[in-house]
Amino acid sequence: MDQAKAWTRVRGNLRLSAGQRLFDQWLKPIVLIDSDDAETVRLGLPSPFMTNWVKGHYAERLLMEFRALLANVRTVSIETLPRETRELVPEAESPVAIAPVAAAAPKAAASAERPRFDSRFTFDRFVVDASNRVAFNAAKALAEPGKPRFSPLYLHSSTGQGKTHLMHAIGHAFLEACPEASAIYMPAERFMFEFVRAVREKDTFAFKARLRGVDLLMIDDLQFIAGKESTQEEFFHTVDEFMREGKRLVIAADRSPLALEGIEARLASRLGAGLAADIKPAELGLRRAILDRKLEDMPGAAVPADVLDLLAARISSSVRELEGALNRLVAYAQLNGETVTIEFAESVLGEALRGSQRRITIDEIQKAVSSHFDVKQLDLVSQRRAVAIARPRQIAMYLAKRLTTRSLPEIGRKFGNRDHSTVIHAVRRIEELRGTDSEIDGAVRSLMRQLEA
Repeated sequence: MDQAKAWTRVRGNLRLSAGQRLFDQWLKPIVLIDSDDAETVRLGLPSPFMTNWVKGHYAERLLMEFRALLANVRTVSIETLPRETRELVPEAESPVAIAPVAAAAPKAAASAERPRFDSRFTFDRFVVDASNRVAFNAAKALAEPGKPRFSPLYLHSSTGQGKTHLMHAIGHAFLEACPEASAIYMPAERFMFEFVRAVREKDTFAFKARLRGVDLLMIDDLQFIAGKESTQEEFFHTVDEFMREGKRLVIAADRSPLALEGIEARLASRLGAGLAADIKPAELGLRRAILDRKLEDMPGAAVPADVLDLLAARISSSVRELEGALNRLVAYAQLNGETVTIEFAESVLGEALRGSQRRITIDEIQKAVSSHFDVKQLDLVSQRRAVAIARPRQIAMYLAKRLTTRSLPEIGRKFGNRDHSTVIHAVRRIEELRGTDSEIDGAVRSLMRQLEA
């Protein structure tokens, strides 16, 4: 029997043992390369990625298959075809002749290995400060070509702080730097669903081969497989193989590995063996910078600084909610032909703004204002009308209207039993001055940050 006839038999055996899906995706593209060396079988594949995968998963199997048929075979060489022949694969029943590739089989596989990452989520669109700098730098390092310095990278934070953004950014940067590489991004729930389906269809080999064969694997929201023993078992072995082969693996969850409830200890230990980087909740300054960055991507949107200050101060639980609030505000304004103002923002985003608001009292406001302007708190509620007292009093009334839920008459009573019309005048006057007097605007911003911290 010559090598060509042996290859026909080997291909048939592989098709039966691997299953049609795995065979079509990885093994069907193999071609037998003519060789004068009877002791060496040369097999070729159309891409370095496929070559590495077959070497890693089928080198020993191929050697055993050929040696069972040809006693003189000592080596099976798995090679990447020259560039000019990479678009060619064998016909189904012709093991030696190199024929044009059948319509779209390799392309279908390639599309599964190159997910569509969200174009909004790139490294240059991620706003960095002390709360997320370690995670950001680690993500950039993992996306660089060459052998990764660490793996897995484990990102953890509360919901909506930027984990998914960084994962998409890693995907963009890695595939741009390594065009022939492959990547998979999926939520843990999808991992579980596909694994269970593979078990039911008795096709777990193809599932494992697909995930473990890529160069970059990213699993989001790992906490959702808590308590799922069989899924965790499969995920453990996937993590183990990626670590053993030194390949890129990124995991994201809502808490650190050891704090995950319902996760096996050995899996938590594996996840913590790489680099665990947390993303802390965004502080006021970062939330404000994120809004500025987001507004740059919204041509034609006009949102005053005081409205952005309001959103950044009141919506602190999630960056995702913060960006969503800005989207909603701009959309409502454009659809209704309205100008964005504080009053408009409070009308459109009332529940969102009140939901995250800390209970600030008028007494706290008066103390902060009197300290800032170096006046006595009693002066703010007195009848004195000197500018040095009247202006701080107006600012305190303005802040009381902005930062508390007290009515105008209630605010007036807290400032020496003044009429509600006096409060209205104070609020309007400070709004005007904030647009023309940088010192007044700076003082108001500083006081708001202090009171809402």
